Amino acid sequence: MMSPDGPARPFYARPARSTTPATSRRRRAPDRHNHLWKRDNVDKTFLKGLVLLEAMANNEKSSGVTELANQLSLGKSNVHRLLQGLVHQGFARKDSETGRYQLTMKLWELGAKVFRRLDLRREALPYMELLAKETQETVHLSILEGVEVLYIEKIDSPQPVRAYTTVGGRAPAACVATGKALLAWSSEDTVAAAAEQLQRHTPRSIVSAEELHRQLRRIRSIGYAVNTGEWREQVIGVAAPLRDATTSVVGALGISGPAERITDEVISNTVPRLIELANSISARLGYTQR
Repeated sequence: MMSPDGPARPFYARPARSTTPATSRRRRAPDRHNHLWKRDNVDKTFLKGLVLLEAMANNEKSSGVTELANQLSLGKSNVHRLLQGLVHQGFARKDSETGRYQLTMKLWELGAKVFRRLDLRREALPYMELLAKETQETVHLSILEGVEVLYIEKIDSPQPVRAYTTVGGRAPAACVATGKALLAWSSEDTVAAAAEQLQRHTPRSIVSAEELHRQLRRIRSIGYAVNTGEWREQVIGVAAPLRDATTSVVGALGISGPAERITDEVISNTVPRLIELANSISARLGYTQR
């Protein structure tokens, strides 16, 4: 039987599924993603960007726009816009010669930060417990997020009057001991950003960039930071930095309590032990003192 386009193809002339070219087989893969674009309760553009990231990470070589569009059941213009967003944010780069795209190390850097945070908490907790038992004050484990500290672990003081914070809580880095210990070894850009956002929370708050730089220089010199009531007027704190195998400061260990208990004498007596325990945590993170 003839068709308008020529002889009908016999059924036995169809190639067996196992001999289908690889490129054709890849074009059937988008079926796996169709259900994602039909969801009504998610931001589809954001979801497409995440799926695109995952696809590029799974591809062993750089990826082209057409290849990704076929792989994800998306239009080429849609994929191109998503790729431009990834390039703009530093997650991907385009090869100027081939026009193909590949991921940068930024995704790995973000993952490493999350992993390091989990690793930091696990390694620090036993030493935090020691410090809490010995000082009977609240112990904090903090990391730097922008120009704020994020408390990722704490052990409360058994005292009825104590410093109050929550895990997951934040505070301006320039106002608390753990924050200043982190800022002291941060990049110039981070310190400049912190200096631009200085505010007076108490009469003792740092409000000038010059004073912030002066204090950070001193912290680098003596190896620890003190909060003299700069965030909460009657709360004093002291903290030391934590380093990893790359020698980067990745966190800070500190204690805080009411001014009536955390006196200058208590700080002087506590600092050697605080630094000792901070160094022990750093060693667990792979840091080797030089």
